[in-house]
Amino acid sequence: MFYQIIRLILYPFISILMMIGGKRGDFLKRRLKQDFSSLKSEEYIWVHCSSVGEINLSETLIKKLLKSREERILLTMFTDTGIGVARDKFGKDERVDIFYFPLDDKKSILTILERIKLNLLILVETEIWPNLITEVGKRAKVIIVNGRISDRSLKRYKKLSGYLRKVFLSIDKFYMQSDEDSRRIVEIGAQPERVETLGNLKFDISFQKYDDDEKRELRELFNVDGRKVFTAGSSRSGEYEILLETFKQLKDTILILVPRHIERTPQIEEIIKHYGFTYKKYSELEDRRERTDIIIVDKIGVLRKIYSITDIAFVGGTLVNIGGHSLLEPLFYGKTPIFGPYLQNVKEISKEILHLGLGYKVTNVDEFLKSITEIEKKQEGSVEKIRELFEKNSKTADKIIERLKNLK
Repeated sequence: MFYQIIRLILYPFISILMMIGGKRGDFLKRRLKQDFSSLKSEEYIWVHCSSVGEINLSETLIKKLLKSREERILLTMFTDTGIGVARDKFGKDERVDIFYFPLDDKKSILTILERIKLNLLILVETEIWPNLITEVGKRAKVIIVNGRISDRSLKRYKKLSGYLRKVFLSIDKFYMQSDEDSRRIVEIGAQPERVETLGNLKFDISFQKYDDDEKRELRELFNVDGRKVFTAGSSRSGEYEILLETFKQLKDTILILVPRHIERTPQIEEIIKHYGFTYKKYSELEDRRERTDIIIVDKIGVLRKIYSITDIAFVGGTLVNIGGHSLLEPLFYGKTPIFGPYLQNVKEISKEILHLGLGYKVTNVDEFLKSITEIEKKQEGSVEKIRELFEKNSKTADKIIERLKNLK
């Protein structure tokens, strides 16, 4: 009831924002003024993701659903970047309909449910939207896959556990990433018999592989010229100083900065200028391949390819209190990741990586330099361990598909 009252209070302000337009108004219009007439009166599975990360890790599961089931897929995304990636991956599939998520608007949800014959709703990574869950729960099965509860979310959800317990009654299964996540979802209101630990879908991501020619071309574009490649992937504000201080002490190395938010490139440029390094932006490299100390990647979607030619891989969002980004991407390409102490978003994976000696946690320049030395000594022996890690954890999507066969 409280949730619905809050929404009713906000609706007039939302309407005004949509009338005014601008960035916020357009954001709301794209989600609340959608035309769902293209949806067919057929059986569907509704898969809801939040952003790029969720659609990437769900790709294998969605493909397996399309192969093993007869229903169409309704794929909804919260963010603009997420819907762009979803369209790139599934836009040409005639059995997949892609829309923005309508911000838990009950009227929009009911419009969708009246048009389609929904059999199943799949929520990726604990996307808890009360109206969506309760309305779908009256008509179809609802499951959470790849569920996780971060430290920050746990504190917030505990305050709402009485309300969440009622919402969770409409969820048939909670397939969580780890035993800790399973314990936490029960703590905030899920019924224990509906909760199961299945593993992390991130291990089922289909990363592109690059041949020797593609790697050589990328090295030539960066003008590596025999130097080691030091890549800082998904780097964040507050991390560049320690990265540049570390880089300053490395010889025969080129630094590739791949910021999480490319719109912050101008600020990164100022920091680099302060240190006196030469640099180029990725967008400037096509016709000018001069040798430079640092390259700032001001383009989305090239980090994985860069990891494939990397000698030293740092994963950002870990030296500042963000919680970390994908540790699996460098690992997939056989690279041992270096990361900071803030790992709440990748807690279980980071624990396993550290336990297996396949990654290094650092907090300062000295530890950074020491980890680089260790990686250079052990890199060849780590490749087999990395392969075993992926084999062990690569069947989560198959487990979900199998569970769905018996979902009643």
